[in-house]
Parts: sequence; C-alpha cells; structure tokens
Amino acid sequence: MDSTAAPLPPHRRSRWPMVLALLVVIALAVFFGRKLFTHEAPKAAAPPAVPVTTAKVATETVPVTRSNVGTVMTVATVTVRSRVDGQLDRVDFKEGQDVKAGQVLARIDPRTYQAQLEQAQAQKAKDEAQLANARADLKRYGDLIKEDATSQQTLDTQKALVNQLTAALKADDAQVHFAQVQLDFTTITAPISGRIGARLVDPGNIVHATDANGLLVINQIDPIAVQFTLPESSFQAVNKALRGTQEPLQVQAIDRDTHEPLASGKLVLLNNQIDVATGTIALKAQFPNGEHKLWPGQSVDARVVLGQRADALTVPAAVVQRGPDGFFAYVVGDDEKVRVQPIGVADTVNGKATIDKGLNAGDRVVVDGQYKLTPGARIVESKQGGALTGTGSAEASAAASPSSTAPSAGTATVATGARP
Repeated sequence: MDSTAAPLPPHRRSRWPMVLALLVVIALAVFFGRKLFTHEAPKAAAPPAVPVTTAKVATETVPVTRSNVGTVMTVATVTVRSRVDGQLDRVDFKEGQDVKAGQVLARIDPRTYQAQLEQAQAQKAKDEAQLANARADLKRYGDLIKEDATSQQTLDTQKALVNQLTAALKADDAQVHFAQVQLDFTTITAPISGRIGARLVDPGNIVHATDANGLLVINQIDPIAVQFTLPESSFQAVNKALRGTQEPLQVQAIDRDTHEPLASGKLVLLNNQIDVATGTIALKAQFPNGEHKLWPGQSVDARVVLGQRADALTVPAAVVQRGPDGFFAYVVGDDEKVRVQPIGVADTVNGKATIDKGLNAGDRVVVDGQYKLTPGARIVESKQGGALTGTGSAEASAAASPSSTAPSAGTATVATGARP
C-alpha cells in the first residue's frame, strides 16, 4: 500500500483560498464591529443659560386690605315726571347731558293754570274789598253803640261778618298759593345734579301726573358709589379697623382688566347684618368721580384699606406664578440655577405681592422669563433689563391677586373672591 496521500482533486484545491478569504473578512467585521459598538458616545453639550430678569425679596411696610368684586352704582337716581296734566310744549335738554339742580328741563302749556291763578286772585280781591267795608261798618257800629243809636245784636252780627270775611280771605290766600304752585309745576326743573338718560316723551304729547314712565331719568354720578361684599370671616377685621379710627376707611376702585386704580374714596356703609344665605356682609363706598372713570353698572375690584403691616416681605407681582398646587416662584441659587418654591400670597397691592410664607428677605427670584424655565435650569441676567421696579405684567398681577385664590389661613389679609 502506498503511504503517500493522494493529491486532492483540482476542484477542491480551488476552494481553499475562497474559504480563507471569507474567514478573514468575518474576523475583520467582528473586530471593527466590537470597536464601533463599544466606543463611548460623545457627551451632549450643556443647554445654554436662560436669560431672565431677577429681583430680591424686599422688606417694607404695606397696607393691610380686604378686596372683592364690586358694582358701581349711582348715589341717587330720579325719574322726572310731570306733576300736572297738560301738553308738553318743549324740552330744554339733550340726551346724555349733564345738568345742575334747578336747571329747566321741560315746559308744559301753562295757559290753563295761569287762568286758574288769575281767578283765585280776583276772588281774593273781591273778599278783601268786602272785608274792608265790613270793618268800616263795624267801626261805625262801635261808635253808635256808645250813643245807644244801635243795638248790641247789630254790633255782634257785624263782628261775626268781619270774622267770616277774614277767614274767607285766608282761604283765598291758600287758593292763590295753590294756583301759583300748579302754574310753577308747568316748568319742570332738575331735582338733582347728574346726567340725563334717554328722553322718554317727545314735545307735543299730553302728559299726566299719573304717568308711570316719566319724562326722563337723572343719575347722580359725581360722587358715585361702589357696593361690594366681603366674607363673614372679614367682618371682625373691618369692624376693628372702624372702631380704631375716627376717619372713614379708605377704599380703592381697581380696574379689573388693567388692575390700575380708578378712584380713591371712603367707606360709608358696613351693613347692619350678615347675609346668612351667602355668608357675606355688604359694604358701600363713595368716590369723587369728576373724570367719570366710574360708570353705573361697571364691575370693579373694591379694596378697603384696614391698616399697615410693617416688615412685610414683598416681591414684584410678576414673580408670583400659579401652578396646580397653588402659588410658586422661581428662586435663584448661588449656582445660578433655579428651583421651584411654593409660596403663600397674602395680598397684591399696586403691583407688589405680599408674601407670607416660602420666601426670605434677600432671596433672589425671577421676575421675567419664567416661561422658558424648568427646575434646575441655569439662568443668566437679561441684558435687556426688565421689570425690576416690581410692576410686573397685568397677567401676573391677576394671577397673584388673592381675590382669585385664597391664601393660607392665618395671613394678615385674606382672599375675598369666594366664601371661605
């Protein structure tokens, strides 16, 4: 038997290079694949700092207030009616005109009442003449009785006639006065100063003293009043403030959209009972209204000032944000990163929010740019400046107002937008 191995067939010898090349390719693929998947990904770049405006929590004396939505109402409203019957000759006013008390507004045909006055005056003149003659006769009878030229009965009868005519003359005076008053009623004047509304009757119509609608309506709008309510829990604070001063409490009327003060007045009424159905007590304030910034039927925020709170923590109203769990603010740490801090808002007055919990004096808080922030975000002071004055935006002021959400119990001022 030959010990030498038989050579491989030619077709099998040609496969070995191909198999060897395939193994080399697989080995290289495995090697570079492991390098590719085990290579560490480059670290993501840190997010840029968010430009914001900041301010520090201040300590100052602020007013202690109670506030709620109020309705502007007139101090007086008068429906002007005719007090006599007749034809309306003319009107001496324009719709929407401001008038003064005593100003002529309209005139009714006076001829009938002028004739009645003249008739009463004529009757008075007749009775005056008869009384003069009766007194002369009484004097003569008095002289004759001394000479026994007439009887005592005649003298007494004459005295009775004089007394009768004297009484008739007094009745004539009353009748003349009544006719004069009726004639004066044909000239219709303004009973109060104020603004006229729409004209209800046109000239030429017959008007009556019994007409229900009248001729026009006058509303006194300077001064003007605001009626509002406070929750029952505010009564003791208001009552204590009233008893502690001889001056009326100051009340501010605030525009509900812009949150700007419209007028400053005084409290004129604390109602004499609490409404048990709503748990509120009614109050009324009176305001000068020369510029007519307040109008009957207008809704405003009425804020009554009860006193002053010293060393109160304040921030611009724009600092206060509202979340699902209540009010919060973005506080900036020493590392220039922000954190969310729950806070309690006692009141918001003149663009400043009074904080009763959650912040300390000197804390740095974000005033503007909160919409870009997330907890832990790094910030940088905006170069454009911002609301460092503490006015804040109207939206932020509205969000911070305790009229919409009551702060926690034990604060110096409480929300009054809803019954506690």
